[in-house]
Amino acid sequence: MSEMKRTHALADLAFSGDAWHGPALLATLKGVSAAQAVRKPLPNVHSIWELTLHCAYWKETVIRQLAGETVATVEEENFPTVKDHSEAAWKAAQVRLAESHRSLLEAIARMRVEELETEKDGESGASRNYVRLHGIIHHDLYHAGQIALLKKA
Repeated sequence: MSEMKRTHALADLAFSGDAWHGPALLATLKGVSAAQAVRKPLPNVHSIWELTLHCAYWKETVIRQLAGETVATVEEENFPTVKDHSEAAWKAAQVRLAESHRSLLEAIARMRVEELETEKDGESGASRNYVRLHGIIHHDLYHAGQIALLKKA
């Protein structure tokens, strides 16, 4: 299996697969209502809803970066304030996350291994694209753990 196919498979496993460590990101959201998603059961912690939008935002950001775009972090988009607490709005947040994941998988599928492995701007070690892709995989897993804990709180 090529490195690109492995990366694609890992990205999908972390998001929606049967990961060895426990539930993937999508599984942690299963059965969460809008009321539960917007709750902040712990002080100074983001809600499940905010984390869901945050994960979508970073997938979209990585896709843009892979396309060669320079993207500045916009804090209001990074962890947006949830104003509409309806079930429809919560469903839309989950759809955005799923669509951003699908788009990320499509971007990975279009990549050539050279784009993953090429060092840029005098970097040594792993290339930016390698770090971006594996970073977004780790990002899903990190926030899946947070969401799992928030569901229990």
